[in-house]
Amino acid sequence: MANSLQPRSRRVRILATLGPASDTPEQIEALVRAGADAFRVNMSHGAHKGHAEVIAHIRALEARTGRPMTILVDLQGPKLRVGQFAAGRITLSTGSRFALDRDPAPGDATRVCLRHPEIFAAVHPGTALLLDDGKIRLRVETASADRIDTVVEVAGPLSTAKGVNVPNVVLPIPALTDKDRRDLEFALDQDIDWIALSFVQRPEDVAEAKRIVAGRAAVLAKIEKPAAVERLSEILDFADGVMVARGDLGVELPPEQVPPIQKRIVQAARRAGKPVVVATQMLESMITSPTPTRAEVSDVANAMYDGADAVMLSAESAAGSYPVEAVAMMDAIARQVEADPQYSARIHFTDTPAEPTSADAIAEATADIARIVSAKAVVCFTFSGSTARRAARERILAPLLMLTPNLDTARRAGLVWGVHAIKTRDVESFEEMIAKAKRMALRAEMVGGGDAIVVIAGVPFGTPGSTNVLHIARVVGDELTSYRRDDG
Repeated sequence: MANSLQPRSRRVRILATLGPASDTPEQIEALVRAGADAFRVNMSHGAHKGHAEVIAHIRALEARTGRPMTILVDLQGPKLRVGQFAAGRITLSTGSRFALDRDPAPGDATRVCLRHPEIFAAVHPGTALLLDDGKIRLRVETASADRIDTVVEVAGPLSTAKGVNVPNVVLPIPALTDKDRRDLEFALDQDIDWIALSFVQRPEDVAEAKRIVAGRAAVLAKIEKPAAVERLSEILDFADGVMVARGDLGVELPPEQVPPIQKRIVQAARRAGKPVVVATQMLESMITSPTPTRAEVSDVANAMYDGADAVMLSAESAAGSYPVEAVAMMDAIARQVEADPQYSARIHFTDTPAEPTSADAIAEATADIARIVSAKAVVCFTFSGSTARRAARERILAPLLMLTPNLDTARRAGLVWGVHAIKTRDVESFEEMIAKAKRMALRAEMVGGGDAIVVIAGVPFGTPGSTNVLHIARVVGDELTSYRRDDG
């Protein structure tokens, strides 16, 4: 395993979900070797004890290699499901009547229990109800506090506990269930880095999670509801990052609408300077096959060309037969895309206008200067990580080396495009800053003799949000030897 000072040559990050196929120490290390930059722990499956063991494996690897490891815990969110059928399974016919009610008795081909009073209160005649990931479509004819009468528009088999989606309706259901709150406290006690919040419908959902988290982790809002798409800008004001959760979006919206919405979400997050992850079914066929389809490769590449910070593997790495191969394929696609001479032009298609702040002015100037002087690296001194995130928003093609005394900041950077984070002692003077920037860039093998680097930081040192320094430095010959010693 390469040590922490050897950055990956690619910029796009890979988020791999851990599960039965990949949760051992050996498999986790193999995934890192193959290219995984961050790990997702899915609270929809498993118990706290098992999740704690997996998190401990990741932290042990971090301690052994010195490379900060990023852990994202994905909360389950509300799960809306039909009740039990007496026969376990029924078949609905097009045009037939079917009722959802509050009666707990086992259902049949005419009715079934629905234990979610919020749905009864929210629907009205004409509302569409989607069952079993959209395979069944019902249209509401009448609705009361204890019964919803529908007509079947898309028919098929339906079994016990299948999911219910209510597209284009904001349900009066909080994003955090009692289970989510228990899982959230567990995750925070485990010192994880990101919390992914499911079932986000409005900015208040993210604000509530942020209040509970209280800065102990970053909060990623999963955009999987049409209501969240409509209020994306407000959600981005609260969230630390977003995920394009294409699975549920593709259930609640016509599938042809998902690609332009994906681009819209990526662009909005880019402009806001917030990390954006594209997820769901990216290399789905690799659950059972050692190679993906050509369409899947194109899908992953298109997300990278759009400028996404990270792409995610779900069942491919968690439960598939080829988890390491799936990560390696993601890595190979990213390397090929980033080697494309048109890559820079494509990722800069999204305009990221600077706000009237010194941090934005420095970040924008850094991108221009790094290009003009052909800088081999941009070295960013930061405590909170905001300076590095602003620089990453500019999609500077030179490697971005983030130096921070804050381990939490280093860990959270694993979802940020192009950032290579190192935890190191803070500096106390301008001269020390420049010397350390050269030394760390040399140790990371980013630069050689005569190469230029751009250094950005805030003065006074160690003060969050004070980015106000930009300096061009050049590595000279006699520094090549003297700067290769260890530095804490």
